[in-house]
Amino acid sequence: MAKASDILLIIIAIFFPPAAAFIITGCGCDLLINILLTILGYIPGHLHAFWLIYKKMKAEEMYGYQNFEHISGGHFRPNHGCTT
Repeated sequence: MAKASDILLIIIAIFFPPAAAFIITGCGCDLLINILLTILGYIPGHLHAFWLIYKKMKAEEMYGYQNFEHISGGHFRPNHGCTT
């Protein structure tokens, strides 16, 4: 089920896909990919941002709200309270 934060991410992704990618993944490979896809064509940037939002929503269903961390490639892993 979509929460208000997910709906806000979708709205941000509609207007500027790299901002949504940055909010989800931080400054990393997925952000660079999204920027390049947005430059090459606005629709590919949207698709990538929506895919990242979808993967984030699935991670929240699997691990609970904010009990996961993003790793490269749109993958998430459980966060066991350890900081690296």
